[in-house]
Amino acid sequence: MDIRRLKSFIVIVDSGSITRAADILHLAQPALSQQLAALEDHFGQKLLIRSQQGVTMTDAGQAVYRHAQIILRQMEQAQSDVATAGRSLAGRVSVGLVPFSSAATLSVELLAETRKRHPGILLHLTESVGQTYSQMIMNGRLEMALIHGIGPIKGVRFEPLLKEEFFLVAHPDFAIETSDAPVSVTALDGLPFLMPPAYNFVRRAVDTAFSRSKVELKVVAEVEIVRTLSRSVDRGLGATIMPKAIADRLIAESSENLICRLVTPRIEETLSLCVSDQTPLSEPAIAVRDILIELTARLKT
Repeated sequence: MDIRRLKSFIVIVDSGSITRAADILHLAQPALSQQLAALEDHFGQKLLIRSQQGVTMTDAGQAVYRHAQIILRQMEQAQSDVATAGRSLAGRVSVGLVPFSSAATLSVELLAETRKRHPGILLHLTESVGQTYSQMIMNGRLEMALIHGIGPIKGVRFEPLLKEEFFLVAHPDFAIETSDAPVSVTALDGLPFLMPPAYNFVRRAVDTAFSRSKVELKVVAEVEIVRTLSRSVDRGLGATIMPKAIADRLIAESSENLICRLVTPRIEETLSLCVSDQTPLSEPAIAVRDILIELTARLKT
């Protein structure tokens, strides 16, 4: 099989349109359609469904997409291994770091340590709020991710690394006492909150804690950008409840003496390393994984 057809198929799926994919690949649309038709003939299955809204994968298409990602990554790794045989590790490694967590604070350190120890590795980092990392690992778009949860999810393996405790962060205008003692969820009834959307793990953990305490979580805005959250809390537009690493960042970036207190009943989430349970990691990916585990362990101290 011509590997270019697999590359073209991935671009079609990722761009959501044969027309857009043709522009990206600098190919005439009929030529790209012929490549897709040849791929479908090879597998004897319809891989994509076309509509006015674009293209969607069939079940067979999803299987081909997943294997195509793996095949292309292995080809890239083979080229890197041959080019650097007998020398240092080299190749591309893709890592997802879940936003609104300690994972999101590790990106710069992970990049710095990888550059220092393995300069031949091309590190691809992503902090996406709109995509499910476990699904991206299963379809081959990511090799590993630090995410909330412990599974089980078929197709991936979880290695719990860290328990993240959640803290209230609020402007002093909200008249919450400064104290080392945890603040009760019941004391937060009616307080305006800035939180991630409902599908976010952090939001779901906070929603659950408030629901169990029979207290309404009054969300006045849903914010998916940590920098915006930091500025908004600093201006007193609302309070928030975040894992400690994010709470520490909000405090550090604030021009005010923000209140930061642990919440009771305790709210916490497990941060886990997630990898495929079907596709083994390459040597460069193993090296990056080890650095990621090492950096995460430092957060416990």
